[in-house]
Amino acid sequence: MASSDRTTPRTAVPRGRHAPPLEVRLGLQRERLFEAAAAVFCETGYADASAESISRAAGMSKATFYEHFANKEECILALFDHAYDVLLTRIVKAATAAGDEPLARMREGMRAFLVALVEFPNESQTLLVEIIGAGPAAAQRRDEIVARFANVLDNENERMAQTHDFPRFASPDDAFAVIGAIAELASRQIRLGQPAHPLDLQPVIERFAVGLLGQRTPPA
Repeated sequence: MASSDRTTPRTAVPRGRHAPPLEVRLGLQRERLFEAAAAVFCETGYADASAESISRAAGMSKATFYEHFANKEECILALFDHAYDVLLTRIVKAATAAGDEPLARMREGMRAFLVALVEFPNESQTLLVEIIGAGPAAAQRRDEIVARFANVLDNENERMAQTHDFPRFASPDDAFAVIGAIAELASRQIRLGQPAHPLDLQPVIERFAVGLLGQRTPPA
């Protein structure tokens, strides 16, 4: 996920003997294509986007696009995987910086996600809104990514329960419910502007997560 500041001029990659190694050049190309794809998917919608429009937005040839992706579907799937890696890194970093207090870790991890919605508006709309109409493979990848985040949250909760006498989710489905709620609330905010700012979602998410942690299934 690249910067959301679309007015920043692109820095040309040096050529000739000053050119970076091939793997660096390919990585830079891929970053630019991800940024351009998110912008195009956001502006035109997934259905009307094309390899040509994405490569043109990236300032590259269509042949370069096809060096990285077989088609736009493969591009949006790769963008989803890339965004997951970037987001997970940010969330873990924020939680780690918060220290060992479980609620503080949860709060800062959630905040890192919401801040990313602000910093990467095109990517956020693409992966939380446009992905819905991108076909069955994209829907499956979305489900997989949600499940990955839910697994991360459940593992974190299990560790906090073991080391800090913190309440444990009643089941892994509780963690999935939290992540699913976050995704739906974020999608609604992007589509409808409700609430007015992504960070306004934080208290709602916290109340929901803490409420699940406070519930216990009554005995049969």
